Amino acid sequence: MIINSLSFFRSHWTVWSVLGVTYRQTKWMQPYIVYSLAVNLLVTVWYPLHLGLMLFKNASLTEDILNLTTFATCFACSLKFSIYAYNFDKVQRMEQLLRQLDLRVKSAAEKTIYSQLRTQLRNILFVFIGIYLPAGVFAELAFIFKDEPSLMYPAWFPFDCVNSTRNFYIAHVYQIVGIGYQLMQNYVNDCFPAVVLCLISAHIKMLYVRLEQVGVDDAEDAEYQLETCITDHKRLLELFQTIESFMSLPMLIQFAVTGLNVCISIAGLLFFVTEPVSIVYFFFYAMAMPLEIFPICYYSTDNELWFGNLHYSAFSCNWISQHRSFKKKLMLFVERSLKGSTALAGGMLRIHVNTFFSTLKFAYSLFTIIIRMRK
Repeated sequence: MIINSLSFFRSHWTVWSVLGVTYRQTKWMQPYIVYSLAVNLLVTVWYPLHLGLMLFKNASLTEDILNLTTFATCFACSLKFSIYAYNFDKVQRMEQLLRQLDLRVKSAAEKTIYSQLRTQLRNILFVFIGIYLPAGVFAELAFIFKDEPSLMYPAWFPFDCVNSTRNFYIAHVYQIVGIGYQLMQNYVNDCFPAVVLCLISAHIKMLYVRLEQVGVDDAEDAEYQLETCITDHKRLLELFQTIESFMSLPMLIQFAVTGLNVCISIAGLLFFVTEPVSIVYFFFYAMAMPLEIFPICYYSTDNELWFGNLHYSAFSCNWISQHRSFKKKLMLFVERSLKGSTALAGGMLRIHVNTFFSTLKFAYSLFTIIIRMRK
């Protein structure tokens, strides 16, 4: 079996190249930079802006709700993508660390853990496809089945797209292409950190197995085995800290937007939206927002759990018959492993399953405020 964790990033690199952030990896740097500037000005900057200029200026309350939820999501998506693009150099450092960790995977038990990764990462991919595909499809269907011709999303354009058929279709093509780019941005924004955290969990489990075997085979130097495991632990901690700094601020933004959008979507679904296709759209939209952050929260919690369990594997190795220097190094490793490793969003909120449920509670609290205001 070929051990290559970087193979799980192929789809992300493809999307990053389309979105214009891989200019350092291309041979045609100058044309690519021009393409990148054009795409990011037209989509990353202008797309949320053209939605925001129509906030609360629409003909109906349904359009106001659609406009608000879409603007909040697109603005957060563009902001998160800009932060990730600014910190893009960290991706290469994460890949270097993963290459070094891959070289340490040798035993059958470790390879079994690695093989299980494919199923887990495939499930992550299915989650994100299940999120984005229905939302995009029903947004377009809501446009098609409208009683009167109107844009897919209420928005402002610097030309008349109401009385001109040509301008109307130009605006619609821009919105459908733009939302496609926004969905790609969301894919790398949310899927890449989840994949890295999943890989870290797998490598911690493999390190756990490796530590248990230290000193078991008398033909091998137990102290050298322990030192290499300590080095692996340092690399895992650096990888975890790198992905934490990479996603910290974007996750804080995503927690806030998720709570707001879940609340608004459910309120619109229950009280304001009457068109059948729009009802289905808001249903999938309300389901998609929390699912967007769940894989990251789940695997961040899994990382915290497995980092906290490593000292058990240290005491499972054959340490009793080893030299004093071995035991000193083992004690230092155990002391370090007892220190918690928790990812924080913006240095404030734990990226954890508990925070995921707290976000849903926040959305529910906002929803109860809306109900009282209606009364």
